[in-house]
Amino acid sequence: MPPLRPFVFALCLLAGASALAQSPAPAPAPAATPVPTHANVPYGKHAKQVLDFYQAKAEQPTPLLFFVHGGGWMTGDKANPDFLKQCLENGISVASINYRFIPDAQAEGITPPVKACLDDSARALQFVRSKAAEWHFDKNRVGGCGGSAGGFTVLYLGFHPDMADPKSADPIAHESTRLRCVLAFVPQTSLDPKQMKEWIPNLEYGNHAFGLGSMQEFVDKRDSLMPWIEQFSPYALASADDPPVLLFYDSTPDLGKPPAKDPVHSGNFGAGIAGKLKAVGIEHEINYNNDYAHMKYPGLFGFFKEKLK
Repeated sequence: MPPLRPFVFALCLLAGASALAQSPAPAPAPAATPVPTHANVPYGKHAKQVLDFYQAKAEQPTPLLFFVHGGGWMTGDKANPDFLKQCLENGISVASINYRFIPDAQAEGITPPVKACLDDSARALQFVRSKAAEWHFDKNRVGGCGGSAGGFTVLYLGFHPDMADPKSADPIAHESTRLRCVLAFVPQTSLDPKQMKEWIPNLEYGNHAFGLGSMQEFVDKRDSLMPWIEQFSPYALASADDPPVLLFYDSTPDLGKPPAKDPVHSGNFGAGIAGKLKAVGIEHEINYNNDYAHMKYPGLFGFFKEKLK
């Protein structure tokens, strides 16, 4: 009788092949997060004055999404900006920035501290624009995007008069700080404590931007701070020549009523600025609590595609 070992081995091979044929194909590995084309590029001397740039593949110069992360100007990071993959897949390059936080500004003696956060964002935008030819994007098609304090910041950039200084000895300062459009997630739209408390009675936010210890101190010192507030607040800055904006909030507004949760990101911030946007004629939409039924841009990203491309 011939030995059984070769026969058994052959059966095992056949059984294994059959099992492989019947088993489902392995699930594809999740797509990797895109890697910056240029990472941690300095736009200033401070360690936090760095940005990442992601180049979209295109024959012609691409539009650009300029992303500012949130975190109350106290925390956060430029990694994984919103819409990153969608932008790159649709031929839109992305720049995502870090910037000095309020404690960094206080350590440097900058008054008010929030000025450093906003100045850094403007400088980063100018720096990125100075790289337009090298990085193959169109400096005239730049849209801003950010969440919470980052949303405030891109609204500030969108509404502030152009900070370009053509007479400066610094060529980067010649670049524009204007944006083609702005998409902001749960942004604060004012830094006026009186206005904010009227909109959101239980709000305790914004005093830190001026290095103050409490909301009450902020209210008490409002009059002396008004020159700064008027320079910073999107509400105060909004004017007829400003770009289209899309604001997104994950709660419905009830202006003048205290929200049950998360007053810092309340939809009342959207309702509060809505009248000003309409009055001065800025094209705008405000999405509350994922209510897309009446939105022109139900996908949110469609707003960028139309305004930048």
